[in-house]
Amino acid sequence: MSAVNEELPPAATHAHTTPWLGLGHGIFMALLLPFFLYQGWLGRLIRRRRLDGTPPSGKVILRHRRLGLLLVILLVLGFGGGLFIGLLNHGQVGTMYIHFFLGLAIVLAANGAYATSRKIRAGENHWRKWHLRLGILVLCLYPVQTLLGLAMIL
Repeated sequence: MSAVNEELPPAATHAHTTPWLGLGHGIFMALLLPFFLYQGWLGRLIRRRRLDGTPPSGKVILRHRRLGLLLVILLVLGFGGGLFIGLLNHGQVGTMYIHFFLGLAIVLAANGAYATSRKIRAGENHWRKWHLRLGILVLCLYPVQTLLGLAMIL
């Protein structure tokens, strides 16, 4: 393996690895989309039961809380990976401006939804409304971001 690196200049070694990294990033982030949709479905189930006056199941609430934290962590890691790949490919961050800023908006909205979820208390609707709005924003922007990324790969 070292013989290959000695024959090729450093830029040429990056040219061989970054397409695979970009494809891996795209697959990883696309695989998160169904989990975000499932998370939204769990949130809708909790909200619908609460508004109907039926107490939501503790298992559903616990699953929604745990999955939310995991999804935010994975989303931030995937965004960081995308920044790293952009840095390797182009020597700077944010060269694909629409994809970059849309990804940043999704990460900020998801972190905001998580932060507001920590402030939700029984009988209080202010933080619930913000949590719902930010969650819907993530669910609306994420498929668009996935299609933009797919267009970049193809």
